Amino acid sequence: MTQNHTSAVTGVTIEVSIIVPARNEEVSLKRCLRSLVEQQGVRFELIVVDDGSTDSTPAIIANFVAMDDCPFVSSNGFLAVVRGLQAGRLEPGWTGKSNAVWAAAQQAQGEWLLFTDADTVHEPGSLARAVLEAKEHDAVMLSYSPKQELVSVGERALMPLIFAELASRFRPSEVCDPASPVAAANGQYLLVRRDIYFALGGHESVAGDLLEDVGLAKRVKQAGGKIRFRFGGDEVHARMYRSWAQLVEGWTKNLVLLFPDARRLAWRRISEFASIGLMLLVSLAAVAGGNTVLAGFSLAVFAAMIAGFILRVRRSHCGLLNNAISFFGLPLFGRLLLRSGKMHENRTITWKGRFYSGSESTGNAGASHVVDKAHPGSPADILTVSPHSSHQENHGLSDPKV
Repeated sequence: MTQNHTSAVTGVTIEVSIIVPARNEEVSLKRCLRSLVEQQGVRFELIVVDDGSTDSTPAIIANFVAMDDCPFVSSNGFLAVVRGLQAGRLEPGWTGKSNAVWAAAQQAQGEWLLFTDADTVHEPGSLARAVLEAKEHDAVMLSYSPKQELVSVGERALMPLIFAELASRFRPSEVCDPASPVAAANGQYLLVRRDIYFALGGHESVAGDLLEDVGLAKRVKQAGGKIRFRFGGDEVHARMYRSWAQLVEGWTKNLVLLFPDARRLAWRRISEFASIGLMLLVSLAAVAGGNTVLAGFSLAVFAAMIAGFILRVRRSHCGLLNNAISFFGLPLFGRLLLRSGKMHENRTITWKGRFYSGSESTGNAGASHVVDKAHPGSPADILTVSPHSSHQENHGLSDPKV
């Protein structure tokens, strides 16, 4: 059965359906949900999907639904309903996230659908501001790149490098330009108009894509829809990975898909680290040896190279200290890029206890074969919803044109 709590106000149009997929997210889920149920300024519902979790995630969802853990829900007149769903059996050809959010999308009632991850925290009023921003820019899809919370040394060394490269490859000005073919979105915060979403096939159309967010953005832009994409640190922040193992596994899954020239990029960044380090050593040796000409020249080159590095990495919006620390992450970043390429070649990608074949990058439903090590399709306690229902809404729009 569906578990839900409905507020006292009924008969009011729901403007936004917030969909949160969660697989083993007991550490971060409560904080995320609390930031969402307190949103003001727009009528919304919240749907949380358990994706075969083996930790306390299902209990956390049940507590929120039953108001055991957040008694303030009933006091928010903008919140229509909180529902807990179960993603259902993961069929071949589907990634776990697409399977989970597609199950929820078919239950959603909102005019807009917000897909957001369980590791995000949303600023007060951000939901209403996002809807207004999308409307003001005539966008059918709005996506924020959240401000990244960096705690461990590994996060500080690698995340600024990765997000700086992403900012260079997917420039917001180009993504937002209808005349540009560049399309991108960040699945941590993806707001899309309901009619457009279903007209283009929703997550079913990118069922086997490990980068389902970019896949959806491409479909929207190819169909003529306008995308609004920007750094959204003023509205949402997130801590993507809480351990070195998670960080390595997550970026191994994604890097080669985000950067098709992963090997070339890897060696460029490793060479950059070696060149800057070598120039610093030459400078120090020249100073120690009293060679002022060589010292001056090498220091000037070193300073120019460091300046270029800082200018590039500052696009990550991770802060000056983290940007400086990330210099020492250059060889690690290169190694991770090479690892991602190798794992995809060998079709040995793993994520949250599931094996993926690597063919998911094609973005075609049915292209992948997924093995769930924890739950090979077992039913859950909250609700089993078939993610492959034949019901889709078109609202007069033909696929793929918007």
